[in-house]
Amino acid sequence: MHDDLYVRILVLESGSHRVALAVLDLTSISAEAIAAMRTIISKSSGVAPADVVVTVTHTFSAPHVQAASSSTGAAQYVEQIKQATSTAVAAAVKGLRPARVGFGVGECDVNVNRDVLTADGWWLGTAEAGPSDKSVGVTRFDDANGRPIAVLCNYSVQSSVMMESVMASGDLPITADLAGAAVQHVEDQYDGDVVGFFLVGSCGDQAPQFRSKRYTIDKDKNWSQVDAKDAGWILLTVQGERLGTEVVRVAQTIKTSPGTRPVVRLHTDSVTVATVPAGHPTGPVKTYDFTPTGTAEVPIWVLRIGEGAYVGVSPELSTDTALDIKKHSPFAHTAVMSMLEGGAKNMAETRSYARITYEAMDSSYAQGAAETVAAKIADILHAL
Repeated sequence: MHDDLYVRILVLESGSHRVALAVLDLTSISAEAIAAMRTIISKSSGVAPADVVVTVTHTFSAPHVQAASSSTGAAQYVEQIKQATSTAVAAAVKGLRPARVGFGVGECDVNVNRDVLTADGWWLGTAEAGPSDKSVGVTRFDDANGRPIAVLCNYSVQSSVMMESVMASGDLPITADLAGAAVQHVEDQYDGDVVGFFLVGSCGDQAPQFRSKRYTIDKDKNWSQVDAKDAGWILLTVQGERLGTEVVRVAQTIKTSPGTRPVVRLHTDSVTVATVPAGHPTGPVKTYDFTPTGTAEVPIWVLRIGEGAYVGVSPELSTDTALDIKKHSPFAHTAVMSMLEGGAKNMAETRSYARITYEAMDSSYAQGAAETVAAKIADILHAL
């Protein structure tokens, strides 16, 4: 256990309408656990269950929390999540006060595209020339006197610095990883008076630039893995600090001012897309069967806060999809999120299917699904 995993909850009220945002330091979480969280949050805060948004930071050094009925261990995880949720929402409700909001954008070079060409096909690695969204979206909430209450960060990267890295002791450590380190830096800068929230963006094709257990490619395009083990913690510390520093820098430039109370609403919708059999890639291949098998409904969440729109889906989106959504958004500040409602496997962009990347093989969605979702989101944003 390297560092604690948290549940962070933000409750917002505009007029008589309340919404809640819950962010957990987990890889994924089951529908059953989310339902339990919704019940607790709704009972304690008065937020309607349908107006509770639940997401995870997608750290890979934390549990995939399954249904409590699946095992004794899962039941213990769910119980701890329920207890943390109860404590967090009670604090959020107790701390409700008049507030104002502002938005800003910065840049941070901590993420990198992970799709590389090997002798056996496309696989995972460090693709410096591949597309990455380096923008850091920051939202700052202040009290009526201009003192910061909460800071939201939206950045496109998987929290996988320590993923599968085995310590000298033989242990696989538990850690909130990059998202946790960045948020901890933000909260430390404000002496614990601010709660920081990490909203994971288009993380499907994005990894931290430096990982403890990393892929390497030789001159003949052969791939292998090397593990830095305990030395990997410095990589986590430095990259978390770097991202957190940029979030704080941007937050400090944001000017919030009293004025008209912004609209706060959660809109939900869905879109039908084609599906393929979900794969379990273990290495690069040059041929793969992407024959569609049917259709599925993809839920879409849009949390509107004044001139800001926070839009997301369960699957891991890729860079091109998120950039397309931002390009066509009419909102001055648009945050694109993956891993809502507990998270799901990848939803790759068209190029990935042609290349047969990890994201494409790891997906249960057919080619064109991401583009369909992006178009639907654009329609929703313009309607709002």
